[in-house]
Amino acid sequence: MDHSTHDSGTGHHHTAPGGDGHGHHAHGATWATAMRATLHCLTGCAVGEILGMVVGTALMWGNAPTVVLAIALAFVFGYSFTLFAVVRAGVSLKAALKVALAADTVSIAVMELIDNGIVALVPGALDAHLSDGLFWYALLGGLALAFVITTPVNKWMIGRGKGHAVVHAYH
Repeated sequence: MDHSTHDSGTGHHHTAPGGDGHGHHAHGATWATAMRATLHCLTGCAVGEILGMVVGTALMWGNAPTVVLAIALAFVFGYSFTLFAVVRAGVSLKAALKVALAADTVSIAVMELIDNGIVALVPGALDAHLSDGLFWYALLGGLALAFVITTPVNKWMIGRGKGHAVVHAYH
């Protein structure tokens, strides 16, 4: 017997978990799931972003190369956290890379847009030194705001079987 749909007595069919994803949380699109996915992504982004900003600032690079390095490292670390988890689950490196790209690209891109936008908009933040509170407040504040804005994006994507929903098959 097919349990993918059932009649609730109203004559309307409702999709059960694992169904077609028409707004019935078919892929576990709860706020808690979205927050966990976003926190996972934020961890990789934050490591890469902070490392890039620290390295670029310590080497006294200009703003553009420092931001490019920070964004590149955010993607590298963001993808690698997912990549290593999926490989540990027994998936080949090539297949795991596809999963990581599908799971994290939009989430990382939104986070980086928000975080770097905040840093760029805070007066003096791009020119601040590692020892300046402004450097850290802008960077960490941008990451916090990126988490808040990216969580609904991830919820929407997971609800449609995209983003971190593709990783859940390997957990």
